[in-house]
Amino acid sequence: MAGEYIRLYPENPSPAKIDHIVNVLRKGGIIIYPTDTIYGLGCDIFNQKAIDRISRIKGLNSHKLQLSFICYNLSEISVYASNVTTPVFKILKKALPGPFTFIFKSSSRAPKSIRTRKKTVGIRVPDNDIPREIVRALGNPIITTSLHHEDEVIDYLTDPEQIFIKFRNLVDIVIDGGPGKNIPSTVVSCVDESFKVLRQGLGDISQFL
Repeated sequence: MAGEYIRLYPENPSPAKIDHIVNVLRKGGIIIYPTDTIYGLGCDIFNQKAIDRISRIKGLNSHKLQLSFICYNLSEISVYASNVTTPVFKILKKALPGPFTFIFKSSSRAPKSIRTRKKTVGIRVPDNDIPREIVRALGNPIITTSLHHEDEVIDYLTDPEQIFIKFRNLVDIVIDGGPGKNIPSTVVSCVDESFKVLRQGLGDISQFL
């Protein structure tokens, strides 16, 4: 059965459509959604069967899957990360919402499926109200990972209609939030309570330090 194609506007996402998407996620659904960088592939972070589905879509063993998740705001970060000091939080407050993935030591409240892979967790608060409103309505974060195998050197898909054609038989919903970007988020490690760029993407963390 083919997935749904849902159009949302980042400036004012339809509450009724958001509620429908959340109901699909609660049932173990997989969605593709826009962020402030590339389109993401995701599910409820607490649904292991859905995470396993994402692993199969990407052709990866679940233990090798690079997973981060999207939070609604900064207050949620301290729930899932264990080492958010006051100086680090002040930088996050300047940089977020924005095109960054911050890596922290995971707290005991991070999903067990993620904690067993690594002792760290990647967290995003994108500058796009579509995924943030989904997270707010769901009540907990959603997984975010790229649409292609991490080892493939290919351009990111930016046209939601093309994304739907390619993935409509693999996911439950593709959200059209307009054209995506072709540059991923900047990945910044905060594990040692400092800021170390692991991957330079769209965001420039130096302007906030």
